Amino acid sequence: MSLVVVGPPQGAAPRLDLARLRLRGAAALAAVDRARDELVLSLVDDAAIRALNASYRGKDRATDVLSFSLLEGEHRERRGRLLGDVVISVETARRQARAARRSLDDVVARLLIHGLLHVLGHDHEQDAEARAMRAEERRLWARACA
Repeated sequence: MSLVVVGPPQGAAPRLDLARLRLRGAAALAAVDRARDELVLSLVDDAAIRALNASYRGKDRATDVLSFSLLEGEHRERRGRLLGDVVISVETARRQARAARRSLDDVVARLLIHGLLHVLGHDHEQDAEARAMRAEERRLWARACA
């Protein structure tokens, strides 16, 4: 299995199809030629992601998704098949789903794809990077979620 799901926070499980999320995650990994690798997805609440965002990015607020790549840094050669971690706030995703009139499953899958691309080194700080990342997000959505 290429996607390991940790969580979700209490109360989120009935509204989130974890089996479908695992399938979508595995399909996204296959679409970037990483089917044999592993990605950890942690589904948390706003308080947990806020603490991580403050600790790792210096931003004391909740966010929707954080990514922690093991493909770079001093210990990357010891990572084995583990690519890294993606952390998603189910509370924030639920608000986004309501605002966009989309299902929670679709919003969480979109955030998973976004986080996976960050783990793989994609960024959206510059306009050209943002366009390329959005195009790759659309490609992965079509392969893994459509």
